[in-house]
Amino acid sequence: MLCPVDGTTLVMSDRQGVEIDYCPACRGVWLDRGELDKIIERSVPAAPAAPVGRAEPAYDDDRGQGYKKKRRGSFLDDIFDF
Repeated sequence: MLCPVDGTTLVMSDRQGVEIDYCPACRGVWLDRGELDKIIERSVPAAPAAPVGRAEPAYDDDRGQGYKKKRRGSFLDDIFDF
């Protein structure tokens, strides 16, 4: 199969039981019917239990800028080794 963007031959990869076609040149990803649903099902972690009791306030450092939240990676990060 050829990449619709640049005509390079697509590479098939099996990740977590889902067969994915991707282009090594433009890094485009193509999925067959139902594969996106499988990826989403496997990427959603189980919800953690709610903590019991009062939460302590979080204090930041002396600069007063507060904590920065870590950006959650894409589900594609779990599938591909970038």
